[in-house]
Amino acid sequence: MQVTVKLFAGLRQGRFRVEKFELETGTSVAQIAQQHKIPYSEIGILIRNGRHVGLDCVLAEGDVLSIFPKVGGG
Repeated sequence: MQVTVKLFAGLRQGRFRVEKFELETGTSVAQIAQQHKIPYSEIGILIRNGRHVGLDCVLAEGDVLSIFPKVGGG
């Protein structure tokens, strides 16, 4: 299945901005993070097709996954 993954802000460093990937059916968001060495502790928001999801979300053909880092500040 083909899925588009978008990374934002600091998560792009040393990775990519937008890429399309051929994945096995049943691939989860957590597996995407692991494959791209994105520590769970750095992930703030996960959006699949415009809706908030969790790491356990299983992706489907044509999905667009956006991964945002945690927001810092004070």
